[in-house]
Amino acid sequence: MQVQNAEFHYIGGQARPTFPALLSAFEVQAAQALDSHPWQLDLPYGPHARQTFDFCAASGPARAVVLYLHAGYWQSRDKAQFRFLAPALSDASFHVAMINYPLCPDVSLSELTRAVQAALPAVLALKALRGPDLPVIAAGHSAGAHLCVELALAQDAATPKAERIRGIVPISGIYDLAPLVDTSLNERLRLDLTQARACSPLYRARAGLPPAVFMVGGEETGDFLWQSQQMAQAWSTAGNDGRYLPVAGCDHFSVLQALQAVDGPLLRALRGFVPDAVA
Repeated sequence: MQVQNAEFHYIGGQARPTFPALLSAFEVQAAQALDSHPWQLDLPYGPHARQTFDFCAASGPARAVVLYLHAGYWQSRDKAQFRFLAPALSDASFHVAMINYPLCPDVSLSELTRAVQAALPAVLALKALRGPDLPVIAAGHSAGAHLCVELALAQDAATPKAERIRGIVPISGIYDLAPLVDTSLNERLRLDLTQARACSPLYRARAGLPPAVFMVGGEETGDFLWQSQQMAQAWSTAGNDGRYLPVAGCDHFSVLQALQAVDGPLLRALRGFVPDAVA
């Protein structure tokens, strides 16, 4: 656990002067994505007002279903801000479900994590997905990366075959939450050290988990690099396929630009999970 100067590593040091313009560009691209591809919006997967998802269908025969969980430190942002990621995946024959979730402090982090688990069966119940079972892949950025890992950890032998996750791509995630306890982020998370450790997937890796590619922007702070390195190592040490992949030259949000590329690291990882699927 790294805790020295956590406020810098998780907040101040992560900020870049390019963020406002970049996030504004993402908003424009997200609006364009709605016009360029077919969507179903704000579909419910649970009783909470934020338990909803947007669905962007694959262009042509689908090879897999990707569940994407957004950033926001479990306390802000919305799936709508990240719709710009879907077109490249759709054009590469992936269905995409952009998942919203309840936010802290309206719910606790443990409640939030449990709420997200209802998204997968709801997505697979869509009429558009009836027919042969498609592989499921989970991906997420920042807080969404943590939730992506939690989705994989929640599965066991009792999980229906159709709902078993084939692979995960967590991007710039936090997997040991203890360093956040003494930061301003905890005003809304409201974690003590015991709760933070219980919500930390780093300590719960076990055998039998799906392959994972833990990405992170190569220019992020040392603690963010450490988080992905440690989670990839824990995944591998437990006997799973876990890979650490820093994306050179990218910060916490510009890494999402790299993921849009047709030959970028996200699509390479997704294709690697389903090499035998229909293209």
